Amino acid sequence: MVHSMSNVQTREAALQIANQVQNRLKRSVIGRDEVIELVVIALLSDGHVLLEDYPGSGKTTLAKALGDSLVDDQPNDSIEAMRRVQFTPDLLPSDVTGTTIFDPESKRFFFRHGPVFAHVLLADEINRTSPKVQSALLEAMSEKQVTVDNKTYPLDDLFFVIATQNPLDLAGTFPLPNAQLDRFLFKIKMTHIENAAELDLLMRFDDIKKGAQDDLPRVKRGDLVAAREVLMREVHIAPQIKQALVMLAEETRQSNRSLQGVSTRSLVLALPALQARALLHGRSFVIPEDLQVLAPTIFAHRLMMAPGAGEPETVIEEALVRPMEFLSKAAIQK
Repeated sequence: MVHSMSNVQTREAALQIANQVQNRLKRSVIGRDEVIELVVIALLSDGHVLLEDYPGSGKTTLAKALGDSLVDDQPNDSIEAMRRVQFTPDLLPSDVTGTTIFDPESKRFFFRHGPVFAHVLLADEINRTSPKVQSALLEAMSEKQVTVDNKTYPLDDLFFVIATQNPLDLAGTFPLPNAQLDRFLFKIKMTHIENAAELDLLMRFDDIKKGAQDDLPRVKRGDLVAAREVLMREVHIAPQIKQALVMLAEETRQSNRSLQGVSTRSLVLALPALQARALLHGRSFVIPEDLQVLAPTIFAHRLMMAPGAGEPETVIEEALVRPMEFLSKAAIQK
């Protein structure tokens, strides 16, 4: 894809873009500020997000609000700002990626683009379809392209998947394959919002339902892509932080509670996420707190747990102890 020119060249400009997205999301989604921050971090760090909770918790509303926050500065007939796929047991891979169609008038084949051709793809209830259809997203999420009938079609640079799933104890759900889970930067478990926020939502529902209006500007697609590049360039990660990540991975691999520790790919994906959190908190460098806060949402869903070993978040918390002690004694280079 061709990059459009953008005025986002500095850390301050990138932070302004991030805040614009956050402000629009907060106007539509009440009581979810922590979740919104994680979604914006994933968006800035070119990751994907898996949201888990029971129906009616605001997952779809959040994804729609994100799509509505973007404006396309590179119009393309085949790529929309936001598309939604409702995953069902009878869905086919071509329903996601697209398919080749024969036109009897021109007597030629042409490719009909699927919903994956979007800046933001909402994969709604992704665990209600078969692993075969879930795997149709693997190439798109990791390489930003799809291959149909031996021909490869590129996706947009911004391509961002926000998937929702219901807990596995609900009927009619399929567990996501490990390869699929590893493509998600974050898995976020959404809990019920606080009573005060819930009452506020009910009292102001008509206004909240309208979402963000023109008083909160939308964000250009090109500016978001540029903000990602600024992030990588302008936010520093000290060698000690990277060393702590390796120590964390080692702890998960040696734990007798996990059959498989976190992958090297997950460590690489963690770097821009740490940078994005530092940016959102007004810093030009990553601190140990960034690692402590983000580690459970980055790594817990990647662990393959031993039977009866408990929750993966507990393993990550235990694996963090030694790296955080190391960082507390190290002189972090800013």
